Amino acid sequence: MRNLVLLAGLFLAVPLAAQQPAPTDGPQPKLEAPPTAEPEPEPVKPKPKPAPAPVAAKPKTTADPGGRVVEEIIARVNNEIITKSEYDKSLASAEEDAKQECENRCTPQQLATATDERKKSALRDLIDQALLVQRGKDMSISVETDVIKQLDQIRIQNKLPDMDALEKAVTSQGLNWEDFKNNIRSHLITQKVIGQEVGSHINIPESESKKFYEEHKAEFIGPESVALREIVVSTDGKKEADLPDLRKKAETARKRVDDGEDFSEIAKRMSDGTTKEQGGYLGIYKRGELAKPIEDKVFSMKKNGLTDVLETKQGFLILQVLEHYDEGQQSFDKVKEKIMNQLYETRMQPALRDYLKTLREQSYVVIKPAYVEAAGGAGNSEIQEVSATPEQEKAKKGDKGSRKWYFPLKHSKPS
Repeated sequence: MRNLVLLAGLFLAVPLAAQQPAPTDGPQPKLEAPPTAEPEPEPVKPKPKPAPAPVAAKPKTTADPGGRVVEEIIARVNNEIITKSEYDKSLASAEEDAKQECENRCTPQQLATATDERKKSALRDLIDQALLVQRGKDMSISVETDVIKQLDQIRIQNKLPDMDALEKAVTSQGLNWEDFKNNIRSHLITQKVIGQEVGSHINIPESESKKFYEEHKAEFIGPESVALREIVVSTDGKKEADLPDLRKKAETARKRVDDGEDFSEIAKRMSDGTTKEQGGYLGIYKRGELAKPIEDKVFSMKKNGLTDVLETKQGFLILQVLEHYDEGQQSFDKVKEKIMNQLYETRMQPALRDYLKTLREQSYVVIKPAYVEAAGGAGNSEIQEVSATPEQEKAKKGDKGSRKWYFPLKHSKPS
């Protein structure tokens, strides 16, 4: 069974990126079944982008016999707090996240630099994540159905029979089940907020895409290749008696696409594959990179062509040829979507930074002095640390921009 600590890490490292069109350049995820021309390969999960960790569920406070609060609060974001233990967890995951991002492609020095950069931004990312989740709640965004689907996907990937088994597997590795679910919930809320508040306002006119194409024509010369997306109905851990119903589910999904429904939306709703959140997008493949039976099928198909339901070791698979690129110079029409995705990406990051800056300015964010530098100036005030006295356990009233919080504090809302 897969290590669930690593799975939890995927949700403790939430990407601050919008729901956007699937990228068509850079390292691509491989086909889950079968992924390459090698016989019977293991499925490969698409690599997550490096990103900040979400706020974990509010920890319980412990106190020594003298009544002093043991848990150290290092930042407050409106009515929520960020503790030293949350920050330490984020720092501890920095190296693992950097390794996943490098994926054996970095030198030791590059890995060390990437780890250091992630550690430097850890607290600021926690603050930004808290702001985004709070904004999602203000927008009344509900993701409970998606949380259940995501948990079920993790269960399937770990070949566990039911949700109780998943909970036991999570807790057996020292993870809190409610925190585990809350991290997934925060991830989903964050993605929806960014998609609605930032991504939806980014528009790339075709004229700009054409200009980019003319200025970078040499970049669009290459071998024959196909861009693919998939719908997977998993049979992992299923009984033999269940297989006819699972095949029927796959055939229903294919028919809905064949009848005109959007492949991406059907993949998000019906696929069990790890690519479902990106609409089933797999990547671009040249000849020789796929198992021969699949290569023969997809390279004989035109744009938007669908395979029949294919039976694999992992389940029932449907592939769609998103684009079929000819050898040599690619026409603008063939690479237009790729160019628009690239331009979209270059605009998303600065737009997201501006949006987060606005959120911080509109919110009450205070940082303990020792952590102000680590927060990168994300706060608009500082928590003042003084000796603990009963009178100082409550915050003094004052203007939003100048209020000070004293330590030790109980986890209460600002007065």
